[in-house]
Amino acid sequence: MDIEIVTLSKQGGRSYNEDVFGHWNDGRYVACVVADGAGGHGGGDVAAAIARSSVLEGFAANPGLDAGLLHRLIARANLDIVARQAEGGKLAAMRSTVVLAAVDLHENQIAWAHSGDSRAYLFRSGAPVARTVDHSLVQQMVAGGMLDEEGARLHPQRNMLLSALGSIEEQPEIAVAAPMPLMAGDVLLLCTDGVWEPLGDERLLEMLRATNSASRWVEEIDRQVRANAKPSYDNYTALTLWAHPDDADGEVTQRLPP
Repeated sequence: MDIEIVTLSKQGGRSYNEDVFGHWNDGRYVACVVADGAGGHGGGDVAAAIARSSVLEGFAANPGLDAGLLHRLIARANLDIVARQAEGGKLAAMRSTVVLAAVDLHENQIAWAHSGDSRAYLFRSGAPVARTVDHSLVQQMVAGGMLDEEGARLHPQRNMLLSALGSIEEQPEIAVAAPMPLMAGDVLLLCTDGVWEPLGDERLLEMLRATNSASRWVEEIDRQVRANAKPSYDNYTALTLWAHPDDADGEVTQRLPP
């Protein structure tokens, strides 16, 4: 199958952007990362950049979809952020969420790992197949039956995270999904809370069903986030991976726009 990646990252109503994204491939494996930093200018953006480089460099050195591997990549990124915190100053309290998706194009499989509330979604035939579960207070309230997903999205404590990279005393929670089939026509979305919070899962799905183009879907995400924006709205980042049928029997090509 052909793989197309389209990305979006904007500072929103903030004075700087603490979100980052990145992707890597070697012809068989593809790794995609989105991270959302916190801790102030000079802190959050640094933490997110460390998470991205640590995860992608680690994956490139040993690519695969093994659950233990993906867990170690996120754990290593946490230690790399902690090491930079030792410099003190604005870096001392920096944190970052992270979500990693790994694809094996030979086996047509996808797996992901995350910590925090940056999300991964997998859609097939215009329907949701799987989604990460946030490490947040409101997600625990959803699990306990106190809130539904829409109530969690609008809750005043929706930004209270229970896990993020940048801690050595309390190890961050890292969730890893077992490999899932990736089929032609599937769509993967990695995004920060600056995307899913103002839009919600239902609107994201409606927008996806209304288009058959990765670029147009990302453009519509951008437009809808801005249309629903409040003053000082958050940075927002989206990375979409579309799996298209390949044009030649037995061949796999990739379109990976910068």
